Amino acid sequence: MKTDREDAEGTEQEERSFEDALKRLEEIVQAMEAGDLKLEQMMAYFEEGMKLVELCNRKLQEVQEKVEILVKKGEELTTEEFRPEGDES
Repeated sequence: MKTDREDAEGTEQEERSFEDALKRLEEIVQAMEAGDLKLEQMMAYFEEGMKLVELCNRKLQEVQEKVEILVKKGEELTTEEFRPEGDES
């Protein structure tokens, strides 16, 4: 069961933009690579980083699902679902 603090942190994470999440993730990596952290702080950063990675992956997946290519067919503009190269589905 999540605590109120965990719920608030989860909501805050969801509201964070992809760019903000990526920037924070880079800050965490730099701090961890510096090697000046105590074990407890290192674990806290690791946990936060993993949540940010999940958030970034989820946001990228959402965007990929929404991407559409405009295709001009005669006089009419239509949309087609985006399919990455090699994706036959």
